[in-house]
Amino acid sequence: MSEVKDAVTRRATVLVIGVIALQLLFVASFVGALHEPRLKDVPFGVVASPQPLAERTASRLDELPGSPLDPRVLPDEEAAREQIMNRDVDGALLVSPTGTTDTLLVATGGGRTLATALGTLTGTLGEAQGRTVRTVDVAPASRHDFNSLSSFYVVVGWCVGAYLCASILAISAGARPANPTRAATRLGTMTLVSLVGGLGGALIVGPILGAVPGSVWALWGLGALTVFAVGATTPALQELFGITGVGLAILLIVIAGDPSAGGALPLPMLPPFWQAIGPALPPGAGTWAARSISYFDGNDMASSLSVLSVLSVLSAWAVGGVLVTLLAAMRRHRRAAEPEPAGGGSGGAAGRAGSGA
Repeated sequence: MSEVKDAVTRRATVLVIGVIALQLLFVASFVGALHEPRLKDVPFGVVASPQPLAERTASRLDELPGSPLDPRVLPDEEAAREQIMNRDVDGALLVSPTGTTDTLLVATGGGRTLATALGTLTGTLGEAQGRTVRTVDVAPASRHDFNSLSSFYVVVGWCVGAYLCASILAISAGARPANPTRAATRLGTMTLVSLVGGLGGALIVGPILGAVPGSVWALWGLGALTVFAVGATTPALQELFGITGVGLAILLIVIAGDPSAGGALPLPMLPPFWQAIGPALPPGAGTWAARSISYFDGNDMASSLSVLSVLSVLSAWAVGGVLVTLLAAMRRHRRAAEPEPAGGGSGGAAGRAGSGA
């Protein structure tokens, strides 16, 4: 019996139970988010003339069962293309005023699955009315970027490398930094890791593999910020919760962040919970920005879900992680430096020995 206790300690048992919990949460999160994709309130433009026809078309689309679309009337094709490139809408239907062939504008760079689903939906609706729908890709994904997933995978790689490096730096000398200097040194090391990892990822998906177009410099900057945001959050969680913080980092970044990032399924096709949390977590913010850089000329940098907004999300994680890590280290350091009360603990004993001498 003693050998069994030595082989599986109480601490090991608690950790194993925690790992099993993470395992089940992983299954629940990924399957829950991705098992039944469906369109839900997808921002969608409608262009038709005269105006009453456009309003009737938008109203008919808005009343579809399950509310797959969130239609809004746009003045013309140019406005529709501009809103797609600005990522204000994910598609637009141009209703022909004279013939029976309408045009669907999509952007496979934002997710081929979403573009295909919009094509299927509008094609079925058009067929029921004796009309046909041709599809025009406004922002096509690279032929080397299957299903527009490369941007998502490079962000996942940045995030995984970040929390692994941060965890190794902490665990290598105990789960909690002993003082503010050590904490600051580890954050400084993560800065170097961020610069190297961000550049490496940008070069691999860009010039080396040719998976995505877009500025290598912009991807490098995005990668460095993403790595540092996750790399600063991980030690902050470790400061607050010890070794359990590693599990919490995995819970946030992998279990909650990856399925909600809009990679395998674009955000409008995710269930409400994952659709809501995705943009606020590093994988989702990074994926959105990477696709904007690669396929939308970075136009979304000055729009509602712009890189300004994405940068604010990633920067909040980075700044929050730095502040929590340093403040927790300083607080513990001050506590360790305080003398113990007289007559208590080893400090009291030492004091009594000194006065006797």
